[in-house]
Amino acid sequence: MKPSGDVDVAVVGAGPYGLSIAAHLQARQVPYRIFGEPMDGWRSHMPREMYLKSSPFASSISAPAPGHGLGEFRAKEGRHPGREREPVPLSEFVRYGLWFQQNCVPGLERTAVRRVDRPPDGRFRITLDSGEEFTARGVVVATGVTPFAYVPRELTGLREDGLVSHTADHTDLSVFAGRSVVVVGSGQSALETSALLNEAGAEPAVVARTRPSFGPPPEADRAQDRPLHARVLWPEAVMGTGWPLVVCSRGPAAIRHLPARTRAHLLRTVLGPSGAWWLRERVQGRVPVLSGRSLHSAARENGGVRLKVRNGGADVETLYADHVIAGTGYLVDVDRVELLSPQLRRAVRRSAADPPQLAGAPRLSADFQASVPGLYFAGLAAAPTFGPLLRFVCGTGFTARRISASLAADGGVDARAS
Repeated sequence: MKPSGDVDVAVVGAGPYGLSIAAHLQARQVPYRIFGEPMDGWRSHMPREMYLKSSPFASSISAPAPGHGLGEFRAKEGRHPGREREPVPLSEFVRYGLWFQQNCVPGLERTAVRRVDRPPDGRFRITLDSGEEFTARGVVVATGVTPFAYVPRELTGLREDGLVSHTADHTDLSVFAGRSVVVVGSGQSALETSALLNEAGAEPAVVARTRPSFGPPPEADRAQDRPLHARVLWPEAVMGTGWPLVVCSRGPAAIRHLPARTRAHLLRTVLGPSGAWWLRERVQGRVPVLSGRSLHSAARENGGVRLKVRNGGADVETLYADHVIAGTGYLVDVDRVELLSPQLRRAVRRSAADPPQLAGAPRLSADFQASVPGLYFAGLAAAPTFGPLLRFVCGTGFTARRISASLAADGGVDARAS
């Protein structure tokens, strides 16, 4: 749906969340325009050889009508729908996202949004890279995780020298073949990056505060084949098995009402830093892991990096590497969504400053609306409000239904985040 000139809603971003929201808006007959390269964050900021951490059954983009899940896409390609013990390759997920876009959001405009502002008249003014300007009564920010890539302050000084990068900076790790690389972190992206580096002929080592852990393999290829006692003790949810995952999968609306410290704890611990079960044999015994270490300092030396880390006994150890990759995840901060004008960013109310990891995140209403009427945030930016479900593709359904319903309702953009 591509009206000329001004429009009801502008969706910024064409990853799983943006595409899902646009499909649901279209089903509700809400005029919209959506901008961005389809699946760009997945194609341009992740290693081509990686796999999704989520299972096939948790990796479908939500559409308003059946027939557009990952299983249906696989059927179109003449393959079986997949099993729990078969991780989803990134290349396949990108193909699926492109297929979803072509079938559910054919009006996608493959141009970038340069600036979003909100003049005193109350409508948003959107400027595109093409130079076109138009207004919209609502804007949905679905720009993915890339703007929020977090690099520890001890490493930031070496980024401009090309000696430090983030896992989101790489699609091809073979460029490090024959070079020593320290990967900082103990989560999925850090551990998988170290495995891919090793397999590409590099010499990686992992430095982490905690000892890396790996999830257990699925008990069966299909959820219904799990033993009855296991299904009772550890029930199935879209995010996985176990009561914490059931709560976070089915209760994001309730999570919003929890104290900030509790929400921060859920984000940190529910499917927190760990590796997928299928990574264990690719890391253990193959990649050196220095756990119980925290960063102390980093400096350039002989064209590489001299990295100092502090161990559990408070002693400082020195490591040398040709390059350091931060596998330290993402930290939501409205100020890093640079396509929003500075005035608009300042107008967005933030979460409580305590705990600090939520301080930069927008405070959102029950329908994902920020304190600026008509401005919505989706995906990772909404996870500090609604919990860990919003870190994964399986959160697109809850998000798209709420946002599209709000924008379709009369006066839907008049609510305020509470």
